[in-house]
Amino acid sequence: MRNLTRLLLSLGFSVSILNAGYIGTYYAKLADVDHYNSRGVRLHSVAAIIRQDRFNYHIRRIRQSADTWDSIFSNKRNRARLERMIKNGSVSWSAKQDILYGNPIIKVDIYDYSINVRIISRGRSSFKRGTWVR
Repeated sequence: MRNLTRLLLSLGFSVSILNAGYIGTYYAKLADVDHYNSRGVRLHSVAAIIRQDRFNYHIRRIRQSADTWDSIFSNKRNRARLERMIKNGSVSWSAKQDILYGNPIIKVDIYDYSINVRIISRGRSSFKRGTWVR
C-alpha cells in the first residue's frame, strides 16, 4: 500500500486517493484537558491532542457538549494508529495552530488509512500561540 501511495503521489495524484474506504465522521470540542496526557504533561502535537480527546471521551468519559461518538477510537489499538492516519490525511496549517493553541470544535472524517481534520468553530484557550507546529 505504501509503495502504491508513493507512486500515485509522485504522479500527481492528490492525498484524496488515500480517502478510499470512508468509515465515518465525528465532531469534538477540544478542551484544555485534551492538551495534557494522563500524567499531566502538556501535549505538543495535533495527533497527540486528538488522541487524548478520544481517550478522554471513550475511557475517562470526559466529554464536551459538542463531542460526538465514533465507532473506531474506543479501541486502544485504533487510537495508537491515529497519528499515522493523520499523517496520511489532511490538516491545514491554520487548523494545526487552532488545535495546538486553542479549544476549537473539529470535524474528523475517518477513512481506512487516513483522517481529515477541519475546524468547525474556533475556541479560546489560555495557551500561548506559537509559530511552530509538529
